[in-house]
Amino acid sequence: MTDLSSLLAPGRVAVITGAAVGIGAAAARHFSACGMRLCLFDRDQKALNTLSAELSMVGPVEVVVGDVTSYEDLCRLRDTVYGAFGDVAILMDNAGISAGAGPWSDIPAWRHQLEVNFFSVLMAQTIFVPRMIAQDSHAAIINLGSKEGITTPPGNAAYSVAKAGVKVLTEKLAHELRQIPQNKVTAHLLVPGYTWTPMNEAFKPAGTPKPDGAWTADELIKYFVDRLKRDDFYILCPDNEVALKIDAKKILWAANDMVLNRPALSRWHPEWKEKFLAFMDA
Repeated sequence: MTDLSSLLAPGRVAVITGAAVGIGAAAARHFSACGMRLCLFDRDQKALNTLSAELSMVGPVEVVVGDVTSYEDLCRLRDTVYGAFGDVAILMDNAGISAGAGPWSDIPAWRHQLEVNFFSVLMAQTIFVPRMIAQDSHAAIINLGSKEGITTPPGNAAYSVAKAGVKVLTEKLAHELRQIPQNKVTAHLLVPGYTWTPMNEAFKPAGTPKPDGAWTADELIKYFVDRLKRDDFYILCPDNEVALKIDAKKILWAANDMVLNRPALSRWHPEWKEKFLAFMDA
C-alpha cells in the first residue's frame, strides 16, 4: 500500500469544485491547515469570496467563479490553477445537487441531475488528468460518490443513476491509470455517510440543529484524509448511526439481488422485508 501523505505536503495544490460550503469548504480548510495552496471553484461568488478571505490569511488561494456544467468554465479553472501554481496534487470533484426525478418523469430534471453530478466529473477528468499525469509527481483525483449510487434506494432515481455513474467512472479511471508505466496519479471514490451540509439542511425547517446521527463535514474530511493517505480507493464513510459493517451488509444484500435472482430492490419489496431484517440481525 502506497503512503500518499505527500499529497498534503505544504506547498502542494488542491483544486476543489463546489468549494464554497459544506464538504468542499471543510476540505478547503483542512488542506489549507496542511499548508497547501488552493484553487476553489463554485458558482456562489459571495460564499466563495468569504471563504477565500478567511483562508487567504493562511496561504495562497485562487478563486474561480463558474458553473460546473460548463466545459469552458472548467477549462478556465485548469488554466487558472496551472498558471498560478503549475501543479495539482488533489482534484476534488465535489460539486453536486440532490434535486430528484422519478424513473418516468421530468426529463429536464434528469438532464440537470446528470450534468451536475456525472458529466461535470467526466469533464473535469478529461480536462485535468492529462496535465496531472504529465507533472510526474504524486497526484490524486477524488470523486464524490454516494451510497445511493451503490444500494440505489427508491425515491430519487435521477440522483441514484448519476452517482452510480460516478462510481463506475471512477473505477474505470483508477484501472486505466494503473496501466500507465510509472504513473503517479491515483483515483479515489469518496462515499460519505450521513453528513450535515447545506444540501441536507435544505430539506429541513430553517434553524434545524444538526441531528445526532449525522457527522459534520469536518469529521468526514478528517476520516477521508486518513483513508486517502493509505491509498484506499473506496473511502466508504460511517456516521453516528451507521457503522461500516452495517453498510457492508446492505451493499452485499443489494449485490445478491442479481446473484440470487431476487426482485429488483428486494430490500424494499414487501415479500422480502422480513428476510432482509433477519439478514441484518444475523
